[in-house]
Amino acid sequence: MSKITLAFVCTALLAVADAERALGQERERAPMTFFVTSEPIGDGGNLGGLAGADAHCRRLAAAAGAGGHTWRAYLSTQARPGQPAVNARDRIGEGPWYSYVRRYDRPLVKSQIHGDTLLEAQRGSNMFKLYTLTEKGELINGIGDPLPARHDILTGSAPDGRAFTDATDRTCNNWTSNAEGSAQVGHSDRVGSGNTSWNSSHATDGCSRDDLASWGGVGLFYCFAVD
Repeated sequence: MSKITLAFVCTALLAVADAERALGQERERAPMTFFVTSEPIGDGGNLGGLAGADAHCRRLAAAAGAGGHTWRAYLSTQARPGQPAVNARDRIGEGPWYSYVRRYDRPLVKSQIHGDTLLEAQRGSNMFKLYTLTEKGELINGIGDPLPARHDILTGSAPDGRAFTDATDRTCNNWTSNAEGSAQVGHSDRVGSGNTSWNSSHATDGCSRDDLASWGGVGLFYCFAVD
């Protein structure tokens, strides 16, 4: 190999290395725009309504250095007299969204996580245990992990991200009750109850902290940035 060719090759390799380094830095700057709350509000299914849940998302995001976004809790509410239902999927913007660690690798896509088309449903949601991290980058204890399990994530939603339309309370009275009603939950690890849904696995027996704990949850929920 001639000196000219060798010099050219070395220059090209250095350029590639510089580009990869710049890309890596850009990836590291990519913001976290999705997380699971690391801690519950602490009053069972009473989250202070959607406003209280959104405020909790904002507090945790700000503490993690991601306060420069508008944060919304992924929660549906059911229709009440004079109050239309609210769909979780309609609260969170259009995405895509990025998790704490893998934010530059596998962005969440709205149609995919809800299986809106046959193709997306066949592919399956890219919500999985190693992606559904807290705002601190921590895994959520699930099936097979040390107890207590915390993988029940409050959503109040059907698999398509919309509110239920029947008379059964699946939102702890629209997230204002720690007693009557039930909470529809998903599984952050997509394991258990014969249902692999991240957002609509089963309903709890009640809305107290003990009711949530008896099913494997503590009142955590998903947070998405809408901008």
